Amino acid sequence: MHAHRDTQAAFRNGLKTGAVPPGVTAVGDVARRFSVYRNTVAHSLTDALCQRFPTVLRLVGDAFFKATAGVFVADNPPRSAILHDYGAAFPEFLSGFPPAATLPYLPDIARIEVLRGQAYHAADALPMTAQSVSDAFAAGPEERGLTLHPSVRVITSDHPVVAIWAMNQPGARPRPVTPEPQAALIFRLGENIPVVSITADTARIVTRLLAGERLGTACSDVPPQIASVAIELLIQHELIIQVTQT
Repeated sequence: MHAHRDTQAAFRNGLKTGAVPPGVTAVGDVARRFSVYRNTVAHSLTDALCQRFPTVLRLVGDAFFKATAGVFVADNPPRSAILHDYGAAFPEFLSGFPPAATLPYLPDIARIEVLRGQAYHAADALPMTAQSVSDAFAAGPEERGLTLHPSVRVITSDHPVVAIWAMNQPGARPRPVTPEPQAALIFRLGENIPVVSITADTARIVTRLLAGERLGTACSDVPPQIASVAIELLIQHELIIQVTQT
């Protein structure tokens, strides 16, 4: 086991620095063959980032993205054999990457894309009908807990990320963007992953529900009419899968 760990560590170091791991053999020039392997790995990981962050790629351009990806790949080897999981740390990397500092919204655009990927691969679940939710609320909704669809995600940002993301999708037309904080509800709808603009209050309510808080607690600091709008939104998009007695 120890020797295997040493071999893995040597390969990780070799992929980062170019140093050929001890004991590696190959037909022909070992250093050249390992260099080809190293470049292939880097290209594959960069391509995976391009696939996972298409909106970031569109915003910064191919050359900037691939140069940025190269820096990220060098210090962030995959932690899973599942390639579509690669890049979860990319948004945080962007937030501390000096060349991207002129685009302060970029890390949150990347976070939207990570959350969309999570939503796409989330488990299936049957939603409750609007009537079923209404019936469950009949005895008083405040003490009820809501279980939301496994694909539901929420993001809040100091930047107009929903507008920026939408404007950079295929077929979208350019339009003025108001510099303001925005929040989004992300979920799976068939094969699509909508990014729906929501208010900060709705984002707070949904985040609390996802954390397991009962409805009354989740809505405790917002006016009743705003809480009603948030719940109606969840019902409209069929995102409530269970109402529980807490």
